[in-house]
Amino acid sequence: MHIFNALVLGIVEGLTEFIPISSTGHLILAGHWLSFEGETAKLFEIFIQLGAILAVVWVYRARITDLFLRMRNDQEPRRFALKLLIAFLPAAFVGLAVHHYIKQYLFNPFTVACAMLVGGVAIYGIEKMKHRNIYTSSDSISYTGAFWVGVAQVLALFPGVSRSGATIMGGLLAGMDRKTSTEFSFFLAIPTMFAATLFDLAKSHALLSANGAIILAVGFVAAFFSGLLVVTWLIRFVATHDFKVFAYYRIIFGIILLYHFS
Repeated sequence: MHIFNALVLGIVEGLTEFIPISSTGHLILAGHWLSFEGETAKLFEIFIQLGAILAVVWVYRARITDLFLRMRNDQEPRRFALKLLIAFLPAAFVGLAVHHYIKQYLFNPFTVACAMLVGGVAIYGIEKMKHRNIYTSSDSISYTGAFWVGVAQVLALFPGVSRSGATIMGGLLAGMDRKTSTEFSFFLAIPTMFAATLFDLAKSHALLSANGAIILAVGFVAAFFSGLLVVTWLIRFVATHDFKVFAYYRIIFGIILLYHFS
């Protein structure tokens, strides 16, 4: 694999991880077009996800530090951590059960194209609905609301659905306003992506080699900085916009992909 390809894939990961267009889907497609596929490609894609998730950690570093410092003497951060755990568990249990099947049978351009199209229609339909903004901050989210976001995250196990898209839309349906749903999706991404990435790396560590260290580093850094740009941009974007533009993108892109791969 060339450094240029690593740079391209790292940027693709960072740009698509936190907006509702599916980073996994775009990486599968980019790898297909760059002729970078197979077990080594999957390991590379897993590794660069760490770069993207560290972008969220960096943006919210003050909030995360504050939560940890207050955890011992304050119930509020403990309640928030419990809500993240509740939202994390559904996808963790289902993912462990069907992980092998998903990796073996669903990681291909055709399934991604179908998921892109269906997901776009779903986002558009949800955005057309009227929502009650019961929860207007991350601290105000109920345990039930957190659970339903976790249930929505299970859908993202299907490549092309989009983890951020599923959790943000799940948050809207659970009564969160758009900003709160987006921020909760960011926070939920931290344990979810760390767990999924470390699990996959543990299973595929034999494929790691010193020769590929530079390639991995380039992809990692590219994913971090492009992810940093997207996270800071999206926080501002959701203050005044809905997600219909991403629905249009998914529908158009999905139709093009279905035509190309059918």
